[in-house]
Amino acid sequence: MDETRPAPRVRDLAILAIPTIVVGVGSAFLLWLLDLAAEGLHDVIWDAVPEAIGIGPDAPLWIFTVLTLTGAAVGAAVWLLPGHGGPDSALGELDAPPPKLIALPSLALVVTIGLAGGVSLGPENPIIGINTALTIAVLARVAAKIPTKLAATLAMAATIGALFGTPVAAALVLTGAVAAVKGGGSLWDKLFLPLAAAGAGAMTMHLLGGSSLTFTLQPMGGVEAIDLLTGTIVACIAALVGLIGVFALPVVHRIFHSMRNPLVYTTIGGALLGVLGIIGGPITLFKGLNETGELLANPDDYSPGQLALFAAVKLVALVIAAAAGFRGGRVFPIVFIGTALGLLAYAVVPDMPISLAVACAVLGITLVATRDGWIGIFLGAAIVGDTTVLPLLCVIVLPVWLIVTKAPEFIAHDERPKAEEAAP
Repeated sequence: MDETRPAPRVRDLAILAIPTIVVGVGSAFLLWLLDLAAEGLHDVIWDAVPEAIGIGPDAPLWIFTVLTLTGAAVGAAVWLLPGHGGPDSALGELDAPPPKLIALPSLALVVTIGLAGGVSLGPENPIIGINTALTIAVLARVAAKIPTKLAATLAMAATIGALFGTPVAAALVLTGAVAAVKGGGSLWDKLFLPLAAAGAGAMTMHLLGGSSLTFTLQPMGGVEAIDLLTGTIVACIAALVGLIGVFALPVVHRIFHSMRNPLVYTTIGGALLGVLGIIGGPITLFKGLNETGELLANPDDYSPGQLALFAAVKLVALVIAAAAGFRGGRVFPIVFIGTALGLLAYAVVPDMPISLAVACAVLGITLVATRDGWIGIFLGAAIVGDTTVLPLLCVIVLPVWLIVTKAPEFIAHDERPKAEEAAP
């Protein structure tokens, strides 16, 4: 007996598109507000205060002080505020269960502090959690016929569209999950509402003047057979570098959380991030989007040694930030690391097209972080702004996938007993 549900009707999709677009606009607006708050606090911390006390914002003492105090502030909020800053971002991926409503204010606060203070994490995991929790709660009251799972999918799609500035990213990320949903209709029937949410989110973010993930490098021009070999080598090396972080994160997370009190271990984590910021310089601080643009704007200004240092420091900073209780996502810092590795490959092998080198390195390390070939291909092509690399990336992703497919996910594991897990 065929129990497959019938395909959704055109009328149903058209009606549901209205609340879906509202979800997209609202999700983008909340992301914009979070970015605006973080930028305002950033200007105070890194511009107004240093100028007032007569110290440079890139002075080693200031970098160390700011990151240490950022760790203390985040740790105190996680320890004392209702909701304790939401779930530990290191324990989940982008589609992790949403936080409880009581945790949303403290989660928004600690993410804002971390983004402004220079912590090497992006806003993606927390803002997806915030938007998902609010979408589920609101739609349960005003559009109860929309299932909770669909509401969560719409919020995630809308936020990803806003984060990356295009609904394409959301479509690629969600294709597998949406295709697995039981029910009649084609894949595009199932993608219709998520794409509407993602499109509304992306357009809203553009209208609000949000940041763009797309940069421009010298295009490849023609494609040669050697490009497939060199690109594969660069992508595989980048993936292997990313796997260092994969295996290190659970160990470092366990060490930090053995200290029990978040005020203690997050403050220590902030101090270590301050030391790393001194070693790598200001370009290795923050979530990495603007810093990626800085690298790509003047790729010849950095020596191979500097680029290797940037990548190493950022990877260590990402692991420490995720393990030490800061809230944030790993995609934007990973893109910075991939960009630095790609420019390093180009510096070592100058005959290799620069756009291919960067795209392949971003693909390789993103595949490790997300375990999603589509998003790896998308980010690799989007970062360099050159569609010529797309056919090559679609082939190069295959051997890289063989490297990462059996590796652990880029997350930590909560090894606390259930009783302790329930305690503040």
